[in-house]
Amino acid sequence: MRQEPPVPLLRRQITALIFLGLTALPAYSGEMWITNEKDNTVSVIDTDTLEVTATYNVGLRPRGITFAHDFSELYVAASDDDTVEVLDPETGLVLRRLTSGEDPEQFALHPNNRLLYIANEEDALATVLDVKTGEVIAEIDVGIEPEGMAISPNGKIAVVTSETTNMVHWIDTEKSEIFNNTLVAQRPRFAEFSATGDRLWVSSEIGGTVAIIDTATQTVLETLSMHIPGISDDLIQPVGIKLSADGKLAFVALGPANHVAVIDQQSFDIIDYILVGRRVWHLAFDQGEQRIYTTNGISGDVTVVDVARMKAIKTIKVGRFPWGAAFRPD
Repeated sequence: MRQEPPVPLLRRQITALIFLGLTALPAYSGEMWITNEKDNTVSVIDTDTLEVTATYNVGLRPRGITFAHDFSELYVAASDDDTVEVLDPETGLVLRRLTSGEDPEQFALHPNNRLLYIANEEDALATVLDVKTGEVIAEIDVGIEPEGMAISPNGKIAVVTSETTNMVHWIDTEKSEIFNNTLVAQRPRFAEFSATGDRLWVSSEIGGTVAIIDTATQTVLETLSMHIPGISDDLIQPVGIKLSADGKLAFVALGPANHVAVIDQQSFDIIDYILVGRRVWHLAFDQGEQRIYTTNGISGDVTVVDVARMKAIKTIKVGRFPWGAAFRPD
């Protein structure tokens, strides 16, 4: 297991390189949509002004959130209603409610823009739902307390993490069958494929680690352990992960440690830790990946981080216990 403290010189060198690469990028305007778990609402943040412009009522305990690939619809997991709500992002109105299985928490949309793969925490199932017809296409038995869900860029593989079983389950999307399982550290919360699809990153909340897994062999390549000076190791609880599309950086939300770890995707070196709000849970990039937004449950806000500078630039108050985040371009 690799254990690395922050390296200031390395951070400065990489920050300079990233800044040079990003300064030529145009600014991207759009909206960041945030689910508020305790308020049963979704907040909309204008990414130009960094202000909340709208708040919409949704179902009970909204958590997972994602847009259709063409941004025509928004999907929200209303966990305590056992439904996935489909919203019109232009109006915030609920267009339809889809039966999703018990306690949907996280989900991932297939590249075909039609099939939604849902982790049903209470049922130990992964449900495959057609978002256009509302039909349940398949129910796949997985481990106990499934939560994290991801789909490979080519759409051939879906993975689900089971918190109590401490496994990643690999699903053939053509057959809707598990073809392998990978053991990871305690309470795997989140999974994300790299842009090329050759690696899968998995966070383990209680294990305090992040596993990088080879997609071809389903074996763990590296397990990263993080340490922040002045913060007890038991507070470092990795949850949400975002990987930059250029394959350079990984950002990992560290829960009650109130920091985001910045990691080199290729060398697995830990570059820096960024202080954000209390109990940081999930993250989302804007379209240009110039900023990353973190949901901070306990402090009830969203932190905006400048990627090039690796620095928080603003805190935005939203609803109670913000959970998930998804970006929509103008």
